[in-house]
Amino acid sequence: MRILVATDAWHPQVNGVVRTLTMMADTARPLGAEVSFLTPQSFRTFGMPSYRDLRVALPRPAKIARLIEDARPDSIHIATEGPIGLLVRRYCRKHGFPFTTSFHTRFPEYVRARAPIPESLVWRALRRFHAPSQAVMAATPALATELRQRGFANVVLWPRGVDVTLFHPRAVDLCLPAPIYLSVGRVAVEKNLEAFLDLDLPGTKVVVGDGPARAMLEQNYPEAIFLGALHGEALAQVYAAADVFVFPSKTDTFGLVLLEALASGLPVAAFPVTGPRDVIGTEPVGVLDDDLREACLAALEIRPQACVDFAARQTWEVSTRAFIEHMAEIHEPDPNGVEFIAQEPRFVA
Repeated sequence: MRILVATDAWHPQVNGVVRTLTMMADTARPLGAEVSFLTPQSFRTFGMPSYRDLRVALPRPAKIARLIEDARPDSIHIATEGPIGLLVRRYCRKHGFPFTTSFHTRFPEYVRARAPIPESLVWRALRRFHAPSQAVMAATPALATELRQRGFANVVLWPRGVDVTLFHPRAVDLCLPAPIYLSVGRVAVEKNLEAFLDLDLPGTKVVVGDGPARAMLEQNYPEAIFLGALHGEALAQVYAAADVFVFPSKTDTFGLVLLEALASGLPVAAFPVTGPRDVIGTEPVGVLDDDLREACLAALEIRPQACVDFAARQTWEVSTRAFIEHMAEIHEPDPNGVEFIAQEPRFVA
């Protein structure tokens, strides 16, 4: 099976969407699926005004059509709702080619953090985007339920995984006062890092990642250690050197870093919200509390081996098999090239 994935999020971006798509493609080959990508690398791009490192593609419909036809895919998956996703969606609808989509980012909350735009308007736009999709893939059961309640149709589950050969416990000493509380992710306003950095905790706070808020946070919190973006073994070693993983975000749909931390033997401290609540569930591998400080202190008492054992069950093979099965279940292309007509469902704002 040849699968073409259209995504506006791609290297050199460092985020859960890019890591998920990359790991899925690598894992798909032995399972009999060839995954190729239609990404911003094929187009001119510009930096977002408030986030220059985030490049936005300027695709042209004719080139989108040529790239799709050159790839000759058996099925198409649209991973993001950006310019590339929009034009690939338009191509598929025009030519009667069925497609799937995935819901990675809670744009209504992200937009609200930056501009006075009602969340209901953003949700309406997202519903319209995903309405013709034959399968809207969500990372967790709770997110899938929320999307259905908000009027999304054809919602299915696509779980995430973790590379336990890279992320695992090992002896690493950062030569910092213990305990070490670690946060990993994009350093931006929607990640709510101030809720972590404001805490009165013993030991050391370490932040891994880069983004538009980093300079301000480094200036405002000189006692914290900011290591910038790390990858591969360097990132895995920092995970292994920490004692607790702190996840202050209230807007993430999943949080792939949670699985990476757990695989490294790190218990999680987070707010009781979608994302950490879905990853951890009732497992004794983290503490979810509206008082994040209490969650951090209580997480120190959790056995690291319990975290490792839990993460070992979340493999990329299980994740990729689910993705391939969803792609295999979509209908054959319409031989008459009839455009899909999708009614936007009633919804809960």
